[in-house]
Amino acid sequence: MPGYELPVGTCLDMCPAAERAQREEERRLHRFEVVPGCRGDRPRADPQRAVKEYSRPAAGKIRPPPNQLRPPSVLLATVRYLASEVAERTDASCAEVASFVADRLRAVRLDLALQSASDVETALVLEAALAVLLAVVARFRPNATHGPVDPMLLQAQIQESFGSLRRCYALGAGPHPRQATFQGLFLLYNLGSVEALHEVLQLPAALRSCPALRTALAVDSAFREGNAARLFRLLRTLPYLQSCAVQCHVGHARRGALARLARALSTSKGQTLPLGFVIHLLALDGPKEARDLCQAHGLPLDGQERVVFLRGRYTEEGLPPAGTCQVLVGNKLGGRTLEDVVMAEEEDEAVDRPRTEV
Repeated sequence: MPGYELPVGTCLDMCPAAERAQREEERRLHRFEVVPGCRGDRPRADPQRAVKEYSRPAAGKIRPPPNQLRPPSVLLATVRYLASEVAERTDASCAEVASFVADRLRAVRLDLALQSASDVETALVLEAALAVLLAVVARFRPNATHGPVDPMLLQAQIQESFGSLRRCYALGAGPHPRQATFQGLFLLYNLGSVEALHEVLQLPAALRSCPALRTALAVDSAFREGNAARLFRLLRTLPYLQSCAVQCHVGHARRGALARLARALSTSKGQTLPLGFVIHLLALDGPKEARDLCQAHGLPLDGQERVVFLRGRYTEEGLPPAGTCQVLVGNKLGGRTLEDVVMAEEEDEAVDRPRTEV
């Protein structure tokens, strides 16, 4: 709108008081937001737990006043709260957590877009929000009961988040100390995408030379080439957040590797391979996951320790098994909390990252 100047948010709560009162009245509070121990027909909102929900902006709708918008510092504190107090909850399903967190992070991005904030402030909030979203989505199993969450909607929100953040990088001079990490996350989440690779290769050479982006480019190259040994060797070395971003491709990469093994080894009489080799090659979480993977693709077992490649037996039905990904993702937190990872200025570069992997 010509001549319109964006306001600066002044709401210091994670959820404006007016919205808390309205949702309390309409009984639309999520159980994560009510006063602990509150019982009865009308739960009360806890100002320390209630988080502003997403409301789609409609054409012609009056823009929210400053007291309904949270400033960047409050938005960042809200993301920190979601990472520390909601994303780590053990009394709720991953689907319920993902649904709540994704909605509230969407509201965070909208508040940010409706007010005046510096490029640096905007990037800090968007980076933290995207990191939390990647982590909660990685914990959500796509083959589980979806319940209140739509996997396709979660994927769309991640792509929208990457778009907002990368536009912020392109428009502002920074400094953005985590840009290389998040540009690498963009490529890892879109592994194998020609468009994503092209966009990354258009970045300045100095940025592409950063370790996080070099590693992401190496992973993408191994994925494209179908080089399973190199790919999973690299995936083992990725830090936690990068592992969350790439997790959605692990099942497909394992299926592709198993298909190549079947083409190379299958005979009419059957050729066997130690199950331990498959576990190591594909970075599986143990013998049971390896047996389940082989059987899901029609490959019989010789006892409990060897897989048999018989000509014509390999099959692919439906989506590849997602797997538990403890080796490749879950174990990499290394005693840290999700909040530690989200709020870090940059991912731990001390993790082994081969630079001349061939």
